[in-house]
Amino acid sequence: MGLYGKLEELWREKPEELRALMRQRLIRWRREPAVVRIRKPLRLDRARKLGYKAKQGFIVLRVRVRRGGFQKPRPRSGRRPKALGVVKHKVNVSMKEEAIQRAKKKYPNLYPLGAYWIAEDGLYKWYEVIMVDPHHPAILNDEELRLPDPLLRRIKKKLEKKKQEK
Repeated sequence: MGLYGKLEELWREKPEELRALMRQRLIRWRREPAVVRIRKPLRLDRARKLGYKAKQGFIVLRVRVRRGGFQKPRPRSGRRPKALGVVKHKVNVSMKEEAIQRAKKKYPNLYPLGAYWIAEDGLYKWYEVIMVDPHHPAILNDEELRLPDPLLRRIKKKLEKKKQEK
């Protein structure tokens, strides 16, 4: 079993040291904004499966999503609270997809490769979203990375147009 297999096994079994470390991280993460850019992925094995490489053009985001079902009752009496929490979840959208949508909203120029679960507590779930800058030269020259064809065609068309203008 290689390094990534060991990492996967470690996350599956969750020894006591990892649990204690994650508990401390969750306390810190609760005070952070919902979408935070981080330097390196926490679960390297999962990030590499999605196509992450430690090079320019790849961005890793930690996204927080509120737990709970879609049907949160609307307050019927008294004053309306400022944060109702009724409209946060969509019916047929998983929390992982919701995390990806929030990351796309924060960074509209980046393309999401995927996301994976990293932690949860009683109120939130955290996901790491791997995003890539499709206009970065290191990404454009990477032949292993699979970006959708219409996106690549649009980028190449813009680059050709800039060359013609010069």
